[in-house]
Amino acid sequence: MQRILVTGGAGFIGCNFIHYIMEHTGLHVTALDKLTYAGNIESLAGLPPERFEFVQGDICDAPLVDRMTAGVDAVVHFAAESHNDNSLQDPRPFVDTNLVGTFTLIEAARKHSTRFHHISTDEVYGDLALEDPQRFTESSVYRPTSPYSATKAGSDMLVRAWVRSFGLQATISNCSNNYGPYQHVEKFIPRQITNILDGNRPRLYGNGHNVRDWIHVEDHSSAVAAILERGRIGETYLIGADGEQSNRVVVEKLLRQMGQSPEAYDLVTDRPGHDLRYAIDSSKLRKELGWVPRFADFDAGLADTVRWYQDNEAWWRPQKAATETKYAGQGH
Repeated sequence: MQRILVTGGAGFIGCNFIHYIMEHTGLHVTALDKLTYAGNIESLAGLPPERFEFVQGDICDAPLVDRMTAGVDAVVHFAAESHNDNSLQDPRPFVDTNLVGTFTLIEAARKHSTRFHHISTDEVYGDLALEDPQRFTESSVYRPTSPYSATKAGSDMLVRAWVRSFGLQATISNCSNNYGPYQHVEKFIPRQITNILDGNRPRLYGNGHNVRDWIHVEDHSSAVAAILERGRIGETYLIGADGEQSNRVVVEKLLRQMGQSPEAYDLVTDRPGHDLRYAIDSSKLRKELGWVPRFADFDAGLADTVRWYQDNEAWWRPQKAATETKYAGQGH
């Protein structure tokens, strides 16, 4: 494998994966991104031009996708509409990108016999009760609860069907909630960090007891690299770092790390269909591929993320006002 195509390469997880690949391998990387509000070309600044190129385009553009897939050894598909709140306001872009876009890509990969890795989410499994000792596994039943998770579940099913029906050389990974550098300020952790930096009180939906299984984006990147290199075709791997934390605890940790009172936040009306708890069992990935997370200590990963946002205001500042205006218009 010498050349790979990364869709959604200017997005949060895609750009971090590209930085990881550029640092740890000799692969040539082409990034394809539509550059919607969630894509930021500045996230890819400074990469060596002899090994990296960027193409602005839509994964639903079949002729473009066909040309780009023909010239690479593998496609790593990160591109997605991924924000639950946005999917409740306007589901259509989620159908277009997550379903039609994935279909377009796997058809091109099938035509050119190109290795394909599909990035998905633990949200396709629905949620767990707060007191439930269970975790999601590769055999968990799909129970999506939002337009976002439903379209991601549909894209997973498309990939599986293309593996079975057409012999697509594909793998799938479902990952827990990511945090780290280059994440858009509409997302939970960077929104809280930037609110605190701006002197504003963080806000939590409901009672703040909803639990997410957090993983640093660098650990997600290393797991995807391991699956791309050593994963068994047709298999699904769950990616998690044993990072279960309630939203309330995360905000209190951030406030403490940033020198504020841990009680300096407000509770607001919960959003519709807010999942209670996600939890990942990543034992298959660890046992089969020997993967282990670097940021096993959530507090250390959170401190690393806080430092990045403190040091990179020029990256996130242009997004901030528009994000807060949008949330204010939605009553949040």
